[in-house]
Amino acid sequence: MKNLVVCVLGLALLAFGTSNMAQAQSYPAKPIRVIVPYPPADTGDTIARLIGQKLSERLGQEVIVDNRPGASGQIGLELATRAAPDGYTLALGQAGNVSVAPHTYKALPYDPIADFLPVALVAWNYLALVVHPALPYKTVAEMIAWAKANPGKLTFASNGEGGFPHLSFELLRVQAGFTYLHVPYKGSAQIVTDLIGGQVDAAMASYTSMSPLVRAEKLRLLGITNPTRMPAEPGVPTVADSFPGYNSRGWFGFLAPRGTPRAIVARLNEEINRVLKLPDVAEKMSAAGLVIVTESPEYFGEMMRSENAKYAKLTRTIGFKPQ
Repeated sequence: MKNLVVCVLGLALLAFGTSNMAQAQSYPAKPIRVIVPYPPADTGDTIARLIGQKLSERLGQEVIVDNRPGASGQIGLELATRAAPDGYTLALGQAGNVSVAPHTYKALPYDPIADFLPVALVAWNYLALVVHPALPYKTVAEMIAWAKANPGKLTFASNGEGGFPHLSFELLRVQAGFTYLHVPYKGSAQIVTDLIGGQVDAAMASYTSMSPLVRAEKLRLLGITNPTRMPAEPGVPTVADSFPGYNSRGWFGFLAPRGTPRAIVARLNEEINRVLKLPDVAEKMSAAGLVIVTESPEYFGEMMRSENAKYAKLTRTIGFKPQ
């Protein structure tokens, strides 16, 4: 009897594996929708369209980008959780709405770990720590020393309490042990205006958006938040150059609703990674200030869990109250 049960279970597992393999081989049989929880022309939208076009060519089915911006990405990601887990709906997630949001919002309409499967981590991105050029510090180490010598006088502008730039700077504050005055804004444009005008001292923002102002000497770049230097611009310093161990890089990656067949996830991961290795894709990603990543779904999942834990610890440490 025991041998019979083992045999039946073995046959069931074999049948399941065969069915799973058949699904992957016949996939895709219709267009694939990628929900992008950001507006057109946003960095996430650019990534989804660039990869989607090449993916369409490889898979022989159209990849449709469906922009669903709003509520810091929550609207689009919630919509993705309600989609059928069949491989025909994906979502583009990023650090802010997957790693940070669970610890800064009281009632997030999705659980990024429980509701999604990681498909492919496609890029690291990073913020640039910039300051007004008339200030007396030219490196992150000098800024920290100045802030310690002048408690509470350093002013830092961000797009709001609990946003990714704010928490990135808080991570540096906690690790380096200085104080500053946080000045929250409603929009990035006003931050840049006041930073150039000298109304605030420092800010963290996209390197791509800040680099023209740095080249024009309207702002001074102290470092990027990635732990390693950019391959395309090795002369640009990192915050970690002055303060080893600091890492607050962002990321973009494709997610699928929980329950999507593993064989389909593996197929998508393989195809997306191949697209990322195409020379024209690599060139455009680099021009957008992104560092390409080609790793497994398992690597992506572990990264999501570790980043989630990092920001959970940080928000507890600073006593941040979810809004």
